[in-house]
Amino acid sequence: MSTVDESIVPDDKDWTWVLQEPCAECGFRADDVDPRGVADMVRACLPRWQQVLARPDAAVRRRPDVWSDLEYACHVRDVLVLFAERLRLMLTADEGEARFANWDQDATAVEQRYAEQDPGVVARELTAAGEQLAEAFDAVPSDAWGRVGLRSDGSVFTVETFAQYFWHDVAHHLADVDG
Repeated sequence: MSTVDESIVPDDKDWTWVLQEPCAECGFRADDVDPRGVADMVRACLPRWQQVLARPDAAVRRRPDVWSDLEYACHVRDVLVLFAERLRLMLTADEGEARFANWDQDATAVEQRYAEQDPGVVARELTAAGEQLAEAFDAVPSDAWGRVGLRSDGSVFTVETFAQYFWHDVAHHLADVDG
């Protein structure tokens, strides 16, 4: 079995640049995001994802080389889960010891068969994952926003920049699906 979908060009960009400059594709500006408000932003986006997944054509790719709304929603669901795990690691590991393993989103999409998942199930899972991550961001102690985590490629985040970086992913994909 192939670990990549040949019709989709794998995204191998280092998106950490969105912390310093605006995203030309979706208009995101990290400076506009208060990390302490990300939990509320997550909760506010969940109904929008519900609406996207309720579309009768949610599983249809508009173009063969771009994910369907369903595939984007599966990705966002998995991002919510992954970022909850990474946030927990940043808050519980010894200072400077929070290291994130590499995650191949494109291989995950194929292995988990994003295109074949049930939109109703994904909607419930995405909502549950969003609520869990929102609760985790709500629980960040005021003195922990400067704690550090390191991605496998060496990118360094504080909990604050981690929240902003995370929010870009969700906001960007909402724009991708016209949500």
